[in-house]
Amino acid sequence: MRLKPWYKVVTPRPDLREGKPLDAAEFAVHLDQVRDGSAPVDYRDPKTFFEKTYLTKNMLDLASQVVRRLNGVTTETSAVFNLATQFGGGKTHSLTLLYHLAKHGPASHGWAGVAQILAKAGQSQMPVGAAAVFVGTEFDSVKGRGGDDGTPLRKTPWGELAWQLGGTDGFALVAQHDAQGIAPGGDVLAKLIPDTPCLILMDELMNYISRNRKNGLAAQFYNFIQNLTETVRGKTRTVLAVSIPASEMEMNSDDQQDYNRITKLLDRLGKALVMSAEAETSEIIRRRLFEWNLEAVSAEGKVILDKEALATCEEYAQWCIEHRAQIPGWFPVDDARKAFQNAYPFHPSVLSVFERKWRGLPKFQQTRGILRLLALWVSRAYKEGFEVAHGDALIALGTAPLDESTFRTACFEQLGERNLETAVTTDIAGAAGSHAVRLDQEATEEIKKARLHRKVAATIFFESNGGQGHEKREATAPEIRLAVGDPELDIGNIETTLDALATACYYLTVERSTYRFSLRENLNKRFADRRATIQPPAVADRIKREIQALFGRNSYKLSPAFFPEKSIQISDRPALTVIVAEMTQTMEQEKATQAFIEGIVRECGNSARTFKSAQVWLVADTPRVMREEATRLLAWEDIQAEADQLGYDETQLNQLKENERRAARDLKEAIWRAYKFIVLLGKDNAMKTIDLGLVTSSTASSPIDQAIGRLQVDGDIEKGVSPNFLLRNWPPALPEWSTKNLRDAFFASPQFPRLLYPDAIKETIARGVSNSQLAYVGKRGDGRYDPFNFEGMLNSLDVEISDDMFVIKREAAEIYRAAVKAQAAGEPATPPTGGATVPKSEGHGHPHPIDDEPEDSASPGQGDFFRRMTWSGDIPPQMWMNFYTKVLSKHATDKNLKLRVSFEASPASGISKEKIEETRAALRDLGLGSGDLKSE
Repeated sequence: MRLKPWYKVVTPRPDLREGKPLDAAEFAVHLDQVRDGSAPVDYRDPKTFFEKTYLTKNMLDLASQVVRRLNGVTTETSAVFNLATQFGGGKTHSLTLLYHLAKHGPASHGWAGVAQILAKAGQSQMPVGAAAVFVGTEFDSVKGRGGDDGTPLRKTPWGELAWQLGGTDGFALVAQHDAQGIAPGGDVLAKLIPDTPCLILMDELMNYISRNRKNGLAAQFYNFIQNLTETVRGKTRTVLAVSIPASEMEMNSDDQQDYNRITKLLDRLGKALVMSAEAETSEIIRRRLFEWNLEAVSAEGKVILDKEALATCEEYAQWCIEHRAQIPGWFPVDDARKAFQNAYPFHPSVLSVFERKWRGLPKFQQTRGILRLLALWVSRAYKEGFEVAHGDALIALGTAPLDESTFRTACFEQLGERNLETAVTTDIAGAAGSHAVRLDQEATEEIKKARLHRKVAATIFFESNGGQGHEKREATAPEIRLAVGDPELDIGNIETTLDALATACYYLTVERSTYRFSLRENLNKRFADRRATIQPPAVADRIKREIQALFGRNSYKLSPAFFPEKSIQISDRPALTVIVAEMTQTMEQEKATQAFIEGIVRECGNSARTFKSAQVWLVADTPRVMREEATRLLAWEDIQAEADQLGYDETQLNQLKENERRAARDLKEAIWRAYKFIVLLGKDNAMKTIDLGLVTSSTASSPIDQAIGRLQVDGDIEKGVSPNFLLRNWPPALPEWSTKNLRDAFFASPQFPRLLYPDAIKETIARGVSNSQLAYVGKRGDGRYDPFNFEGMLNSLDVEISDDMFVIKREAAEIYRAAVKAQAAGEPATPPTGGATVPKSEGHGHPHPIDDEPEDSASPGQGDFFRRMTWSGDIPPQMWMNFYTKVLSKHATDKNLKLRVSFEASPASGISKEKIEETRAALRDLGLGSGDLKSE
């Protein structure tokens, strides 16, 4: 069934629908901005914040422990939490959630997810309490904060936190410490922190430490954290939650040393929590990017999909089950339905690729980075969905808007490599003539409609990290099938698309069945340059050689004739002749090609052809594809010849070898597909054309085998015929049929099928004799049959094809045999109806012909033998050869044969003296004399 497009099932949030996705900062919440009310509404307004927040397992665990501690419960919780995860992993989002809970207390009970937190904590209410926030990236100890707004100037973290917790009185406790840049001790901090619920949140500590190392505040800050941690542990209703790191790749050696030192401190005195969302990332993203009916939420806080979304998930899950062997083993096929439901409207590969492949990249921000990319992605896909009506049921890797510069930039930032712009725009999308886009435009309608080349190329880009990272990431064929395949797509088209991309792209590396985009140009660029230098004569020569090799190998052991230009090049003989037409004689110029072929079928030189039915022509539909493939093969062969001098690496050498092999294969397949037409003489004596349709190397062992097989099915060629066939088609005027004329009929008359092998007629005769349907006889000069083979076993090897050997019907054979027996018994003989005379016994009993009149009185029309025959007449030039082969050659053994020739030449332009002398010399050379040659 036709699946409903995702954009008609779920609705993106307003800014994405309007094509105005916020920048990355929108997904990077700032605690200070939440505290002072300047954050975006999604973070500033607690109700909205909770509606868009999915409580992951780790976030729920953290919140419930904090709630317990703020309520005075000290078991199954901790006073100090160290939130650790990769950069962009949701730590600050968790701190913001805690801030809203502590600041609003019981007012939060109606917000989405709070009941779940309280249930997990085993508490009935959320207590309101004091909350203080310190963000290392925001606080500047040189300039300080306050002093010009009616509040005291605070130049240290302890001064800022004291002001937030206790106002003027609280700051007074640490004012001297703040002024001197010395961390307060535990006694002071114990007075500062109340015994009522209190939450202290500290984010981005490493940034502050790194900036203040030289002025000494970094060391004091470490002391402050240590003192604060010890003090908080002594308070029963206070919680300190800390997030330490900036990106590790941005740390120098001093940063790394301080990071390790403070991490050990917090882990020793507090509790480390890894805030990774892992499998729950999909739910976080769905909440942040789409509008949902919050009443349709499961007990676990997950969105409940409607029936149309579930139908899509069901169809895709069923597709995965059906193609289990063709998709990667890591995908949970048995739980495919759940995987698609958890990711909808995204394809599971979209979210999992970041976990599987991108997570290890130093610049990658696990949650924030994904949200930024997907926000741009959803916004563009939603717009194109309605404007272009692509109809994608899911947001899959292949639909990534890599043609959009803003999206590409966001991708490159996460990959940590901006130089990928050229590779992406050249091979995938974003520039005029991008290879994947061009291939889609040139593809079949199904592939073009699916935008399959672009989808596959984009999938490879994401699955291979754009070639970045220490580990070489590659996109495997099963991963590509999973990410691109859908219930309405022929999975075989994916392989076709991969082959096309491997041939066209300049930055795609292919090794066996793995694919990778990178910054390095591949062999295709060199191939494009070399292909432009290949000359047409070399292409034509290579195609001819491939055709001769391909057609020369056939199971029938036939030796085809290749590329005739004149009729005299095709022998006029009674045997099946397969002729392969020249590339210039194709069905693109059907009328001219048919006329050329008919001329050779009907003529042999200047004479009419006798065996017109012997020819079977194989003709190409067009030479274009063959020329393209031959050009490709020659280019790859030239590059291979230079490989040793160009310093290719092992991967490139393997790819070069594979490309050359593939080009050779493609040329052969192009020849197979091109030579799809058979032309031969039909039973109506007119030329007949047969279209074999789509022909490939998988349909037969050779093109000739394919053609012969089709003609056998149609009855145009037979391996042999039965004796009954001869009886049904016996010429009425012939009482005896010479074996030579019988064989020749199968290649001269279009009414007869062609024999695959001429000698097959011998087997037919032998069977006819053995079955008493025919007699095989020799006719002697006296009219006697010798030999006379009838009603007995006859070996086909003993059958002779000649003008002197005949077959006769059973009736004639029985009459002849009866006459012989009667004559031998002295009984009156009944004249036979055949062509032989009734023999009579003479001498030793050898049969001799019986004549009704003396031999001397024989005259035309009165007997079987005549003393002499003569003929005279004019013979046109085109019949000269036929006159010899069909008339004179029959009497060549007669010693008394006389031939008198008279010729006259009188061209309108006259005859030169040189030609007359040349003719006189030729007559002398032949021993004919030249005296009778006259000129005037």
